[in-house]
Amino acid sequence: AGNALDQRLKYMFCKLISAIPCRSQPLVLVLDDLQWADEMTLGVIRMLMTDPEIHHFLLLGCYRENEVNDSHMLSTSLNVIREQGINIMTIKVGAIEKESTNALISDVMCLPPNLCRPLSNVVHRKTGGIIMFVLRLLASLNDEELIWYSIKSRRWMFDLQKIELKEMSEDVVKHMTEHMGRLPRKMQLGLKLCACLGPSFDATILEKARKDATIGDDFLESCVEDGFLQTDGGSSYKWSHDQVQQAAYGLIPLQKREKLHLLIGSRLLLSIPPSEMERFIFHVADNINRGARLLEDLEQKYEVAELNLRAGEKILERHSFQSSVKYLMAGIALLENDSWEKKYGLTIRLHDAASEALCATGDFPKLTALAEKPLIYARCFQDKLNIYNNLVRALSSSGENEECISRCVSVLSQLGEFLPKHITPDIYREEVAKVKQALIGQSKQDLLSLPVMTEAKKLTAMRFLNHMLMATYSTNPPLNLLVVFRMVRMTVEFGVCSISAIAFSCYGAWLASSLNDDYDNALTMGRVASDLMKKLGSVEILPRVHAVVYGMINIYKEPWQASLCKHSEAFDAGLMFGDMEYAVSNIAFYHTLALFGCGSNLQESSHSLQKHIKRGLQYNQLIMVKTMAVYEQMTFDLMGLKKNAYDSHFGGWSEDAVLDFAMKNKITNLSRGLYQKIRYVKYMCGDMDAAAKHYDLQQELYANCAGQATNGRTVFFFITTFIDGL
Repeated sequence: AGNALDQRLKYMFCKLISAIPCRSQPLVLVLDDLQWADEMTLGVIRMLMTDPEIHHFLLLGCYRENEVNDSHMLSTSLNVIREQGINIMTIKVGAIEKESTNALISDVMCLPPNLCRPLSNVVHRKTGGIIMFVLRLLASLNDEELIWYSIKSRRWMFDLQKIELKEMSEDVVKHMTEHMGRLPRKMQLGLKLCACLGPSFDATILEKARKDATIGDDFLESCVEDGFLQTDGGSSYKWSHDQVQQAAYGLIPLQKREKLHLLIGSRLLLSIPPSEMERFIFHVADNINRGARLLEDLEQKYEVAELNLRAGEKILERHSFQSSVKYLMAGIALLENDSWEKKYGLTIRLHDAASEALCATGDFPKLTALAEKPLIYARCFQDKLNIYNNLVRALSSSGENEECISRCVSVLSQLGEFLPKHITPDIYREEVAKVKQALIGQSKQDLLSLPVMTEAKKLTAMRFLNHMLMATYSTNPPLNLLVVFRMVRMTVEFGVCSISAIAFSCYGAWLASSLNDDYDNALTMGRVASDLMKKLGSVEILPRVHAVVYGMINIYKEPWQASLCKHSEAFDAGLMFGDMEYAVSNIAFYHTLALFGCGSNLQESSHSLQKHIKRGLQYNQLIMVKTMAVYEQMTFDLMGLKKNAYDSHFGGWSEDAVLDFAMKNKITNLSRGLYQKIRYVKYMCGDMDAAAKHYDLQQELYANCAGQATNGRTVFFFITTFIDGL
């Protein structure tokens, strides 16, 4: 998944940064022009600043205050960083002072400071001390011969009276545009073309864009000499500053900009051979898109939509999801209502790729809206599958479990895998009998020797069943069991895939649950899951397999301490592969074991929990973070500290607020964990009456959520069962 790749990149970058600095050699990272930073870059910055393992590190970020308002992505990111307790110092970098302006001019003109002071006072007053403005004004004064070198006097001279009378714009970009407007017409035309080609371009693309227009043979060399452009010495050029490009773009009248972009894009499209189009496709698409409103011919619109599809798919392969969304949505905007009939292949591919990109960026509302048409107009079920896949991923990630389950059940029924909406005891017993029948005579070696699943339909079904696992675990435990049973049966009948390892681990957790207490066979299934994962090389599912095997199975047969390193390993693997949900789940299992089963030091556990809660907040895993906050509060309570863990992490929350949240949202695992924590603390403090009261409250919770504890039990079960018995 694209989101997993983003998370992996962020994690690896944080690991790199954390490995570089130390007390004696701190690290400073400077990032400029943050007003243009995309969501991915801002996400990396948030993680760097909130990562509890990065020390001796200073980040300096520069941005233009006039381009960043309260709703800007940068402002939002900075607020999130502040909310997590990170100190941000804001330094407003203003214009240079008069003395600095005088020192600059004195240095440039090789004159004593006292001789330059009259000129520097005028320059500072007209430019406001903006350094780029100062440099441009000096250059224009020299061009207009208001500053000149006198051979007779052997020094620089200036006409202060004329400089005083010179009118100029208060805006540096407007001033540079005015300066460029006095250049020869062919020079201006070249600057306009270059401005439309973006912040960097190749001499080849400029040659194709100008076609027969005359801009001069030495145009590029002149631009480099004048400081407009910079070159790497070859055929690649870039603007010396974005405001220089903006000034050149200002030469184009507002009402003619769309026409010029469309003209340049069309020239490039017609002149670039197909073999070179991949190299220049973004220049072509960017220019045509900016003039696409002027397109009237339907075939031209479809041709440009095809171009955007190619650009979007190419950049999607590079995992630049925000940029791919821009091209793909531009392509969709060019489609007419009848495109589902006349250009079906193009239309379905655009929607397919756009749904993938939107899912990766986390723009779930736009994805949900986008999915409506292909789910209605797609000609066959097969063409809807990828849209469905991205849609249920989005629903699951946004916590809409009921809708996610409903969609999955619908898709599975069309794949030939029917799941009942209402699970009666008879249906449950029938499904149990079927899965046990499928496993009769199947040893551990037999299961590991099963062939690889190859039937596309069954692989797709396994994928959607896997989507249902987490959604059903909290909201529909009986259905969760049927999902597990179905995955196991399909594996035995049609062969193994990576998801089969997850299925065997979940089946093992069910065997170890209160319905069976079959610990030996549960352990066997756990080992099948681990060995199958290794055999298939499916290391990306290690966090999911370890969470179940070492959190719900091995605890019955092996020392609890042995599982700690496995959960820690799974936490790191989850961060590495972008599986943040199960990374944080594993670290929550780790703390459950450490606190309740391994006698860890309360103060050390408290510090470790604080660090991991910050990690969980980084990855937006709010439910598991709240569970760990319950554990942190327990360490405070047992140490006799009057601290509120919930308030420090969530701002204004209390234990009652967390419980209300869990009850209203039917997050039974969280509410049950809270009751168990309260009961445990009351017992440890000797208040058995209060412990008994919370035992009764939890029994009511169980009565309202029958079957919740049948999916698997953690080490917490042993401790609370002991206390409940007392």
